[in-house]
Amino acid sequence: MPKKPANFEVTCPCCNALLKIDEDTGAVIAHTAAVKPKTFSDMEAAAKAMREQDSRRESIFQQSVEAQKHASDLLEKKFQEAVKKAKETPDTGKPIRDFDLD
Repeated sequence: MPKKPANFEVTCPCCNALLKIDEDTGAVIAHTAAVKPKTFSDMEAAAKAMREQDSRRESIFQQSVEAQKHASDLLEKKFQEAVKKAKETPDTGKPIRDFDLD
């Protein structure tokens, strides 16, 4: 009668690592991390990507600075619109509460 192995291998669904598990205890006895591919093929490509990322970050920062410069004007316009709307629809008295309906 052949002897069955005391452990088996499973691939992790999250990180694709290879786990060796002991059959008797159910504990992980070995772990082999998955091989990650290189992000960039050479330093030139990595440097170019960093420069592009820097210019994109600067552009986003400049947009946020411009938005902050005009934020007070925008808030003032929103306030004026809310005042105008409040004058058009006058208050009709006390609001009806759910408790009042019972």
